[in-house]
Amino acid sequence: MTREPVEALTCQGLTYAFGGTKAVDGLDLTVREGEVFGLLGPNGAGKTTAIRCVTTLLPLPPGTVRVFGHDAATERMAVRRLLGYVPQQLSADAALTGRQNVALFARVFDVPRRERAERVRQALAAVDLDDAADRLAGTYSGGMVRRLELAQALVSAPRLLILDEPTIGLDPIARTSVWDRINAVRAATGMTVLVTTHYMDEADQYCDRVGLMHRGRIRALGTPAALRRGLGERRRAEGGTAAAAATLEDVFRDVAGRGLDELSGGFRDVRSTRRTARRVG
Repeated sequence: MTREPVEALTCQGLTYAFGGTKAVDGLDLTVREGEVFGLLGPNGAGKTTAIRCVTTLLPLPPGTVRVFGHDAATERMAVRRLLGYVPQQLSADAALTGRQNVALFARVFDVPRRERAERVRQALAAVDLDDAADRLAGTYSGGMVRRLELAQALVSAPRLLILDEPTIGLDPIARTSVWDRINAVRAATGMTVLVTTHYMDEADQYCDRVGLMHRGRIRALGTPAALRRGLGERRRAEGGTAAAAATLEDVFRDVAGRGLDELSGGFRDVRSTRRTARRVG
């Protein structure tokens, strides 16, 4: 008997404002169980704010966000138990060992005491940090730090893993290593992944579907291939040349626009992104 597909995440009319500025403006979004969903968009599009709503870090009205059927406004603890979260800002403590960092998150996420040591070991093994587990995190390379943060998020065995710019500032080899670990865990557990990234090659290669967000709403949604094909067909219909196939970056530019006012976020957003990139570099 085939099990009916489950919606891992639904956002319905999600709106969030900072003062008079709407960061998220009536967002409608569905993420299916087991898929890797890429939430793309320029700085200031509202992606991180939306994620903070989903992870219950920001208050929201009932009925706007559900995680595996649980209301993020009224069932906050139930939702948190289903989530793993790797924020854009670094969360590992350089003064602790890798094992101590993951053990701390095991306690925060209320992993049963009798299971903690084994769950910590499994999380570190899943991201290939067994040999470095008892070294201070301050001695880790940028790629190792990101994998450590992935282990921190995985220690609670989440059904939905949320990654906000998980490979920012990493070199191509380190980026591939992080994604290899994500995909290995997903293949083993069936975990759903929601990721934001500005690397269009990552979104094209690893995401089952992507949503391009601009000014607080989803403006384009589909598989990377379908979005690329749709833009190419529209260009040809408008009399453009068919010599070069459309890329996902072309789709991104088409949705977000090329103007500096549209593509730039606030000063605080840019400063935070640069700080994270320097620390993992």
